Amino acid sequence: MKGPATFPFAALGAAEPDAVDIDRLYRSERSSLIRFFARNRASAHEAEDLAQEAFLRLARAEDGPASIVRPASYLRQIGRNLLKDRVRSAEFRHMASDTDVEHAISDVDELGRLEARDSLRRLETAMIRLKPRSRDIFLAHRLDGMTYLEIAEKTGLSVKRVEKIMSKTIGQLTRFMEQDA
Repeated sequence: MKGPATFPFAALGAAEPDAVDIDRLYRSERSSLIRFFARNRASAHEAEDLAQEAFLRLARAEDGPASIVRPASYLRQIGRNLLKDRVRSAEFRHMASDTDVEHAISDVDELGRLEARDSLRRLETAMIRLKPRSRDIFLAHRLDGMTYLEIAEKTGLSVKRVEKIMSKTIGQLTRFMEQDA
């Protein structure tokens, strides 16, 4: 990553005296502000963008940046506000996606439900056709979330043997389900 550049004041149309003060502040506070954002779970790219946004907001302060008594503290407060805005925005997106999911679920057609029920029936039939040990190992991994190592320790098998059984079981399930289709 490059060292701190000068702040792009031309885009702001900032007056030259204020620009010099902000440029000095930008050079002295930029890396600290980026670290602040990174500590608050922003990626490197997001931290850079948030720092840039903080300086833009400082440059656009109502009475002008030169009227701010403690610009570094003011900049930190802008940073905290940006993080709050970021959390609120994420919460809003999450709520909106929940609504989309509920809407999608309610729009599922009858044919989709019948197909899902048929697939479940075929899976149950295929699971019954498996050897008990194969079925237990498969369910322990896929349903209970156990690792191959945990299954190996529980069953007294080697991890390699558990892997082979899982591979064989998945193949059998696929074949059984295709036969029933």
